[in-house]
Amino acid sequence: MSAPRICFGQQPCGFFPRRYLHAKIVTARRLQAEIGGEIVFFCHDSDHDPRETQTTLRHRQTGEPSRFNFSFVNRIQRKWSPLFLKRVPPEWRASTARQLPAYVGTAASGLFKQVAAATAADFCLEMYRGMGLLDGMTVVRSGDPAVRRAACDITDFFVDLPHEGEIVRARFSSGKLALHQGGNSYLELPEASFSKEQVSPARDSRLLWMQSVVRCTHYIAGAGEQAYLRRADAPEIVFINRDPIDRPDEAFTEPEA
Repeated sequence: MSAPRICFGQQPCGFFPRRYLHAKIVTARRLQAEIGGEIVFFCHDSDHDPRETQTTLRHRQTGEPSRFNFSFVNRIQRKWSPLFLKRVPPEWRASTARQLPAYVGTAASGLFKQVAAATAADFCLEMYRGMGLLDGMTVVRSGDPAVRRAACDITDFFVDLPHEGEIVRARFSSGKLALHQGGNSYLELPEASFSKEQVSPARDSRLLWMQSVVRCTHYIAGAGEQAYLRRADAPEIVFINRDPIDRPDEAFTEPEA
């Protein structure tokens, strides 16, 4: 039998990670201590929704929550570019760094000042690494061209395409490419050819696509994932529910390094 390969998946979920991601990490490390093997973080940095990186912090004096998020260089990037291509203007980092001491301790705010990544996904990953959360793990990114080339073919997907001087993540459906504008409104894009390096999975095809690359034996499923994961796509996987945690959507801010 092959050694266990324990995986959990998540979009970059805040420059300080949401507590539910920390709970997945804790669950994975506990399982590793029990059965051995390695841990793989499937980082779905192809996601384009800017709400994914919203970071909720509580004021150290009042306890009141405040929401932070990246700013981006333009509207097109904010709405439709994948997270690994959403560029963060330098002034955002400086402005946020000035506010952080009211919400986090010296170590956390100091780490933030040291990170100078140019994109939202890279910034999040550098923060998670700096916090010690990813120590000893393999990180597999859905935006990596090598990962995309190695993945299986799927019929439910998005395509990274040029649009108004930027790269956007367009939904492919019924042979057409479109950008979601909100509600039932879509902006249809011209027909275009594309390669596997431009393709990333939709929600319902993500498990099959990920597993064709990661080939894990165990998968840590979050509360939301448990409702939509198509387990029949990967019957070889043992699915483990992540450990429960309070205030799951708020940020985890305690560096472990």
